[in-house]
Amino acid sequence: MSASTHYDVLIVGAGVTGTALLYELAKFTDLNRLCLVEKYDSVASVNSHAHSNSQTIHCGDIETNYSLDKACAVKRTAYMVINYATKLPARDRDRIIFRMPKMLLGVGRDECDLVRRRYESFKELFPRMQLLERQDIADLEPNVALVDGAWRKEEIVATGTPDEYCAVDFQALAESFSRECVRMERSSNKQITQLFSTKVDRIRRTDDGGYAVETSRGPLQARAVVVCAGGHSLLMAQEMGLGLEYSCLPVAGSFYFAPEALNGKVYTVQNPNLPFAAVHGDHDVKERGKTRFGPTALMLPMLERRNPSSIREFFKVLRFDRQVAGVLWDQFKVRDIRHYILRNFLYEVPHLNRRLFVKEIRKIVPSMTVEDISYAEGFGGIRPQLIDKAARKLRMGEAKISDGQGIIFNMTPSPGGTSCLGSGENDMRTIAGYLGARIDEAAFERELLMGHEDTRASKSILTEDAA
Repeated sequence: MSASTHYDVLIVGAGVTGTALLYELAKFTDLNRLCLVEKYDSVASVNSHAHSNSQTIHCGDIETNYSLDKACAVKRTAYMVINYATKLPARDRDRIIFRMPKMLLGVGRDECDLVRRRYESFKELFPRMQLLERQDIADLEPNVALVDGAWRKEEIVATGTPDEYCAVDFQALAESFSRECVRMERSSNKQITQLFSTKVDRIRRTDDGGYAVETSRGPLQARAVVVCAGGHSLLMAQEMGLGLEYSCLPVAGSFYFAPEALNGKVYTVQNPNLPFAAVHGDHDVKERGKTRFGPTALMLPMLERRNPSSIREFFKVLRFDRQVAGVLWDQFKVRDIRHYILRNFLYEVPHLNRRLFVKEIRKIVPSMTVEDISYAEGFGGIRPQLIDKAARKLRMGEAKISDGQGIIFNMTPSPGGTSCLGSGENDMRTIAGYLGARIDEAAFERELLMGHEDTRASKSILTEDAA
């Protein structure tokens, strides 16, 4: 095999997670031969595409399914994205991240009490977060607080910030990581190869402890491999005998459009009995003049939305057996989950879907009518929800599968996009330790961890908790 196809690290998948890792390895380590392989012809063609996700920088302040500890961890990685983008020229920055109001909305006495309690617990971690009473909400989002110029009937309160970097085009972010790697290759002696329209067929360990990667372009070889390919990561891991304790249940999210009804992002209180995000409204950063509401959650037998060829791969990673059936039955026995599954199925039925889903939207914008909304054709992605067969439960958040021998498989459901640089940092440190590479810690701190006051607040909270 020629030297030109032998790499220190090979990354499979050019979504925002894979491109973030390539950028960090190129920028902050002394590894000189890096390769990124992507089966599509451009970066961020699947779940990182702007149409496939909610375009939210998840910090933990307005997501009620985040504990304080999780919010601390997520906030650090979220501000790595902000720190990266704000150091770019304004023209590039303004294509990637966007300032707008954001809030967590409580509707009704019980939810309002929860929002007020949560504010007291989280305000030290998020010093710019405000408690927003009815008039404050009306000032930021008049369509949330008012109906025909009068106050809405329900009691409402919110927490949030009036102007914050809280929206992101993950596709543009991935493109930026990719471009930065091209620039670094031109200005250094590093070889940073990005191969598109290149499908990985098989990964196997070689006798010398490295890895042979068979692709549609021919064989490649690497000392270490990181797979960042959504549900396909689990498929590739299991083909190597790893991650057999997991099954994958893909959950598809769909959206609805309305004429511009919100100035920013409005999240609602999540039902603690449901493992999926509550419906929220988002000022869309790509579809100008539109507000996007969603997501719904529908289990679909495919690893990629609108890609029928991934149906066969789904059945490989489902690995249906008594343990998987037991987990699904345990979920279905919960009344809220059972009703949620049925309701989300009906949200996909033409004609009926809008009449049902508008009721969800009215919690955010009470004046919304059926005629105002339309199903967002071609929008929404797939979240590879893991089932832990041994523990007999759904595994929430990202997962990494590795045997400690220089190969990592990443499954990154929400907030995977937000955590792209944080996930990349973990993989960078693991790979650098395995290969004996050096990390430029000062540059890493300067470029990704410095530059935002809230990052320092998060560090302070984490230090106090550790003490």
